[in-house]
This record gives sequence, C-alpha cells and structure tokens, in this order.
Amino acid sequence: MQLFAPCGIQGVEKPSRRSRTRPWPPRIPQIVAAERTRSLSATCRAGHDFVAEGIAEGIGCKVRSGLIEPSDLHSKQPSGSELFTTAFIHLKSSRMTDPFSKSRALHERATRSIAGGVNSGIRKMEQPVPLYFERGSGSRLWDVDGNEYIDFATGQGALLFGHAPRGLADAIGAQAHLGTHWAAQSELEVEVAERLQAMAPSAERVRFNNSATEVVMSALRLARGLTGRRLVLKFEGHYHGWSDEGLVGFAPPPDRWGDDEEPTRLHPSQGVIPEVLDQFVVARWNDPAHLRRRVDQYRGQLAAIIFEPVLCNTGCMEPVDGMLATIRELCDREGAVMIADETITGFRFGAASAQGYYGAQPDLTVFGKAIGGGVPFAALAGRARFFEPIVRGEVVHAGTLNGNPLCLAASRWCLDEIRALGANHPAGLQKLGTRLIAGLEKLAREHDVPLQPQGPGLVFHTAMLRPGEKAGPIRDYRDYIRRHDAQRWTHLRRCLLETGVRAIERGLWFVSLAHTDADIDEALKRAAIAMARHAQEWKP
Repeated sequence: MQLFAPCGIQGVEKPSRRSRTRPWPPRIPQIVAAERTRSLSATCRAGHDFVAEGIAEGIGCKVRSGLIEPSDLHSKQPSGSELFTTAFIHLKSSRMTDPFSKSRALHERATRSIAGGVNSGIRKMEQPVPLYFERGSGSRLWDVDGNEYIDFATGQGALLFGHAPRGLADAIGAQAHLGTHWAAQSELEVEVAERLQAMAPSAERVRFNNSATEVVMSALRLARGLTGRRLVLKFEGHYHGWSDEGLVGFAPPPDRWGDDEEPTRLHPSQGVIPEVLDQFVVARWNDPAHLRRRVDQYRGQLAAIIFEPVLCNTGCMEPVDGMLATIRELCDREGAVMIADETITGFRFGAASAQGYYGAQPDLTVFGKAIGGGVPFAALAGRARFFEPIVRGEVVHAGTLNGNPLCLAASRWCLDEIRALGANHPAGLQKLGTRLIAGLEKLAREHDVPLQPQGPGLVFHTAMLRPGEKAGPIRDYRDYIRRHDAQRWTHLRRCLLETGVRAIERGLWFVSLAHTDADIDEALKRAAIAMARHAQEWKP
C-alpha cells in the first residue's frame, strides 16, 4: 500500500525499480515548521509533483519550484505533526486508489466457489475486506496488492517462529521426499512424544490429532469416560474450538447471559444438538469464590473443569491470584479432571508452557498452534493414568491423519527450537511485547485515544474503553463486553492496517520470535500515523 507515492520527498529514498514490493510506508518526510520564517519545504526529486501538490492542498499551502510553501504567512503556523497528519489524511482520501483492489476482486471471485468467500467465519470480520496474502518472511507479510505489514496476527498465534522459517521449511521438505502420509506408525511420532514429555510437566502420555478442536473433543470424551459423569464446567468467554461442545458459553450477548451468579448455557451457532447445552455448567472467570459456589451446586456431578490458563480469546486476562490453585483444589475434591487448554499459551510461555509459567498442575493439556508452527497439528498430553481408558479401548480416539509425518517433522523442529532457547524464553518475547505496549499507551495518551493494552506482553489485547469507563484491568468476559468499544477499535485497527501494522480483528496481538527491536520501533512509527488519523476521523 502506498499512502505516499515513492516520490523522493525530502528525506525519502527513491525505491529501486527492481523492488518487488512497495516501501511500507515510505519514510515520513521531514515537514518542519520553522518558528522564525514560518516556512515549509519538501522537495520532489523524482518528479511526482502531484504528491507535493496533494500535501500542499491538504495543509493550505502551495507548490513553487518543487517546494511546498505556506500560502498565508500571517496565519497561525500549526505544528509539524499537525501538518503531517492533515496532509496524510488529505492525500490518502483524495489522491490514492484502493490499496486492496486485488483482495476485493479475489474475495468477490471466491464467493462464487467458497461459501461466504472464506474458510473460517471469523475471517469475514476483517475490514475493509478479507485480505488475500502472497507470502511471508520473518515478522513481515505481503498481500496480493503488494502491501507489506509488520504482522502481529501471526496466523492467530500459530506462527511463534514467524513466517516461513528456513529450518521449518527444510524439515517439512525433507519429510515430503520420504512420504507424506502412511496411516501407520513412525519413529517421528515417538520422538515428538518424548520431547513433549521432557518439556511439559504433566505430559506423561500423549496422543496426536490435527487440530485443537479435535483434541478438546477427545479430552472431554476421555474425562467423561474416566469419571462416568456427564457435566463439564467451563468459563464464560473461553474458547475451546468450534465444535458443539467447545463453543458453549463462549460469547453470550448481554441480554441473554443471565445473572452474575448463574451464567446461561448458550451457544452462538444454530444447528447444535439442544441436549449438548445441558452437559455444561458455565462460570465466570477470575472469581475463585464464585467458582466454589458453582461447583458446590453440582457436587459429585462434574466430569471436568476446562479452561484457558490465560483468557487470550477474550481480552487477554491473566488468572488472578489463587484462580488456578482453586481449580486444582476443586478438581481434587470432586474427583474431576482438570483440563488446561493451552492451544494459544503452549510453548509461547516457555518450554513448560503456561502450566510451568504459572505453576499449574493440570491432569490433561490441549496443545495446538505453536506446536506445529503453522501446520495442522495438535496434541493431548497428560498423566498416564488418565489415558488408561484409551489404552484399554474403552474410549475411542482415532483419525486417519493422526500422527501425519509432515506435521510430526514440523513439530519436532519447533520443539527443538524452543528447547534450544533455554532460559531466554519467554523473556525475549516479553521484553519486546512490553516495549510495544508502552509505546502504544504513550501514543494513545498523546492523541487522547482511550486505548488500554492488557496482557503479559508476549501476547496482549488492546481494549478501547467506552466513554465514561475508567481505566483498569479487565478481569472477566462481562467486564470486557461492558467496557470495550468494539466499533471504535475496528476503526483504529483499520488505520493500523493501512499503515502496515496488522493486529487481529478482535484486538489481540502476538509477538513472535522473529520480531526484533527494530520491528517494534518501526511498528510504533507506523502506529503514530494510524493513531493520529484515528483521532481525527473518529466520530462517536
């Protein structure tokens, strides 16, 4: 996307004719307000005078001999940042063509063959159009229009190692020459299972699947088979895949979510077997006392309690003190299975994942996303005794593509990379994420934007506070819905996207091992432009 054409504005290097992609964005021209002379200058060395004219028109100036000069020396001279912001918005709105034209055309074409034009419903949320990508490398991503992005979406968190790491590509390629699928055993699956045993504190035994949704289904079936009970307690706003069971209580609307003490069992999709809802108890996150009361209501009836150790899918809410310990205590008291869904947190929070980071001790753990580095791979890990019903054949766990060698080769490489980082991980991710959070907070203050980043840094969420809402930690789903202005965030997110910073549509940011300090610096420079544009354009 070229918000400024590569025109050689003073301080902007002219790109090579051989360059395959456009500069993202071109370096900001040095528009300086000189207090004594009240003059502006920007030289168009490449001859594209329409760009200088566009800037001049946007700030009430004129072009003379390739220089931008003020047209009224007696008027009040705005600051350099005000001049640039006005020029940027004017030039973008009046001079530029649609920067997503190829994505729009592809999406229109896709709707004639793919239902809805996308293969996952959440992708329709992207504004102004679901984007189509061509390639990625490290921390960067390029779409079909040639726009370059510093990517903090990272495949919904699956790309912990960034885009297209050479070692991962080599591992998959080497295995492809040996075989892509056998529907049988290989030494690879033993090697990956042994690595999981060495890394995750609770991983005494392992079974593989192709997605975390499948693993959650396996875990819940196993818990019910072990205990002979049907009820599972889950938390409001927690996401456990898109199956009938995984989405119960995920995103209830305020007018249907029930009172604070008795959250309603709701499902966001039609077509769900009604009886599925009756198999769940819903509780609010981050309230240990409330959890105790909910469990007491169903004494002796719970097969399991399932949870995200950090509520990444809604607001990125870390557990309050005592939350994970309370889950462990109640599972032990009730004879229920403690299931940690580490689809997002697994290996992002270190080799021992979030259970090691927070000192939790689950019975079963769901791993996905980073365990495969972007290939369809997931694992169920846990204490050996909890897998006995599968070993005896009493609980069915199956799948033609389970233990696929291509995915196993990718996972082995990913796990080896995590282990090689040792004590440096996740400290490096946290440092970068903390810098990014601090920079976004500073920009928000400067532009009077009510943005509130929240999370441990290596993954975080940017809430946009509604008018009148006070700043402060968001602790549960209901607090999030009441305080977060999703519409305003959508506008800022689009401004960020159009300056080359890509966050997830719902406000989630992932820092990858491919990101660097230079990426954070550049992202904040681009975010400064986006924040200024948002502050000027947004109307409540």
